[in-house]
Amino acid sequence: MARVLDLVALRSFVAVVDAGGVTRAAGLLNLTQSAVSMQLKRLEEALNLGLFARAARKLTLTPEGEQLLGFARRMLALNDEALARLTSSSFEGEIRLGVPHDIVYPAIPGILKRLSAQFPRVRINLVSSFTVLLKDAFQRGELDLILTTEEEPGAGAEELASRPLVWVGAEEGQVWQKRPLRMGFKDTCIFRRRAVAALDGAGIDWEMAVDGESEQAIEATVAADLAVTARLTNAMPQGLFVIDSKGALPDLGSQTICLYAAPTLKGEAADLLRQEIRNAYCC
Repeated sequence: MARVLDLVALRSFVAVVDAGGVTRAAGLLNLTQSAVSMQLKRLEEALNLGLFARAARKLTLTPEGEQLLGFARRMLALNDEALARLTSSSFEGEIRLGVPHDIVYPAIPGILKRLSAQFPRVRINLVSSFTVLLKDAFQRGELDLILTTEEEPGAGAEELASRPLVWVGAEEGQVWQKRPLRMGFKDTCIFRRRAVAALDGAGIDWEMAVDGESEQAIEATVAADLAVTARLTNAMPQGLFVIDSKGALPDLGSQTICLYAAPTLKGEAADLLRQEIRNAYCC
């Protein structure tokens, strides 16, 4: 009886190569590390070949592994094409998208609505958090696509735009003129460090009026003219406004909006999502 290669094991093999390791591939495949390792072991046993150079300090394919990789990609592509033609399953699945809370609006709701209309069987799971947390989750393979706001883009970043970081407060607010300046930032907000450094550099006394992990509490405090905070331009929460301090508050510089995509994120829906994000944020 002819032997048959396991397509599931081949998909894990390709994912490990593309992701650069078992840990990240496991996250991207929604499998445990042990499950992925077992599939690789079964594949090697079925072929009676070693696919990876075990002694290498980094992930390296053996000559047999390199040859199998080409076959595996073609077999998986043919499998996926057959399913797409016969069942439309290529338009199903899940994309895990991470976006910092301060740049979700106004673009992301419209993007997701249009994507859902064109690919109704694709589930988009949106995670809104801070850049540092989104990048950690992305590295663990828990997110497929993330937007970030960063001073220095990381490796693999696609830089979309640079936007000024500005002081914001209540409409016609006066608290920004008082000293010590009262501020509101979440503990994990990357803008917090920038604001503190700018105020210290300008010799302006400050105190944290509200912090913690409740964004709603911070925005309510700022909207009540009890504190100020910082946001990117074109990303103002309802009820908050750019402060025109006429130089009384220090410049906060700018942040770069970046896009990171997992190497295993492929397909028409993923391509459309990335293009929609580029169109919305490249300005």
